[in-house]
Amino acid sequence: MQFVKDRLDYLFRSTRGLTLVAIAVVSIVTAIFGTLSGPMVEWGIKDITVRLLGMKLVEAEREGRVIMLYHTIAMTIVAIEVYFMTEMLPMKRYEQTVINGTITVGYLTAVVFGLLFAYWGHAFVYHGLFLLGQSLVFFAGILLCIALWPWKKEYRLPADSPYARSKSGLDLERMAFFVMAVSTLLSASFGAVTGSYWGNGHETFLGEDLIRNPFKTVLQKAIIGHLHIMLTLIAIAITLIVGRWMKFKGILHRIAMPLMIWGTIIITAGALSVVWVEWAHTIIYVGSVFVMLAALMYVIYSWDMLIKEGTAGIEKPTGWQKFKALLSDPIKFGPGWQMVFMNFTVSGVGIFMAVKLTEIFRVWPHREERIVLTGHWHILSGLIATIILFYFADLSGLKGKARKWFGWLVILMSNIAFASVTIFSMKRLFVTEAEQQGVVNWLMLFTDIGLAVVLVALAVFMIWRLYDLLQAKGYWTQEYNAERKTSAEAEIEEQKRKLKELEETLKEVSK
Repeated sequence: MQFVKDRLDYLFRSTRGLTLVAIAVVSIVTAIFGTLSGPMVEWGIKDITVRLLGMKLVEAEREGRVIMLYHTIAMTIVAIEVYFMTEMLPMKRYEQTVINGTITVGYLTAVVFGLLFAYWGHAFVYHGLFLLGQSLVFFAGILLCIALWPWKKEYRLPADSPYARSKSGLDLERMAFFVMAVSTLLSASFGAVTGSYWGNGHETFLGEDLIRNPFKTVLQKAIIGHLHIMLTLIAIAITLIVGRWMKFKGILHRIAMPLMIWGTIIITAGALSVVWVEWAHTIIYVGSVFVMLAALMYVIYSWDMLIKEGTAGIEKPTGWQKFKALLSDPIKFGPGWQMVFMNFTVSGVGIFMAVKLTEIFRVWPHREERIVLTGHWHILSGLIATIILFYFADLSGLKGKARKWFGWLVILMSNIAFASVTIFSMKRLFVTEAEQQGVVNWLMLFTDIGLAVVLVALAVFMIWRLYDLLQAKGYWTQEYNAERKTSAEAEIEEQKRKLKELEETLKEVSK
């Protein structure tokens, strides 16, 4: 009994245990529901999954199922990022506990009952519980914003701090986290308001299906704005998280944080104004430039730090030695590289598509433009997922050859897969429909191999974590004990701070 209690305590009462559970949930959902599309359909695996699990799939309801699936995965990813934030950002212990507990119950409720409603018949009590889960996730976001409030005295930075601060000592990195969290709540509200009109003036649709419809309703535009901003905010959050992980500071940090704050505000305003103004995308582009410049500052800092650490014992390192030092730790090199790679497979393609929309893409058949958009969103979400894996692998104490193998497999194979998808989506630029089959076959092969290897690497990593969890003195015990020690120290410091405030208050009263 104690064996089970100790592990449940770790999994549901520690930040890293909660993160491990959430990653396991995403892995299981991806593994199961990934068999319902792509080559799995052609190989007959979809039919096996449907029969074994007793799924009820009506083709006319496909869009609704896809939307429900995406929302459950997205909320789990948001929960993972919240766990990272509550662990790394200074806040009171009870705030961390309440936020983590609320979002855990919320996303698990939403995942379980949302998928039951979508894929196993339509018992509307399940849909009600799915909405309850979403509401709890939203409430956890409100609690997070309260905990992140950057104007609290205890979170102000001294004048000699190496981190970005205002003249009054306001922590601009904390401000960036706060602005991102508030923007996420505002953007989620857009989706929620539209969702409340389902069946009463609004019908289910996928965003890529409406791209050539010149007449869109206000509710459809609201969903389009919601789609634009939510994934962007998840990307902004993970950028801030890995910056904190790599101890991003100095002059580049002072440049990056104001850019990130204003970029987040402008992108959010642009995405939500899609409902009202025709030139909303221009606002989004301006905000994107700010955010991308902030990410560039992080990349320059992190790569420079890796080079300096790797050549610390060399008086005058050569270019080759610097290059080897940069690549010596793929787990820490990975986030910066994926951000750079993103410019070729996501940002660059998006900008090119916007510039040449009427000249090239609207001349193509609708299916081709739809493929570009679908690939665009999936690549961005995939790159975000790999960055999360890099950070969690480091938290999990992955070392030695296992660290290098895991890091390089995820980097190289995800890059092969995403590059192949990008070329596939843009294939009409260099090959005609009549001559495309050979190109398509090779690109699909590279895509499948790349994604398969990444998923296998993730599976091996999760099996290792499961094996470790079954050990009496595994790495999980070190994580749990370290977190309990940190929490105890934080509570002691909090009590000291309160005692000091009380003493100061008594002194003032006595005067």
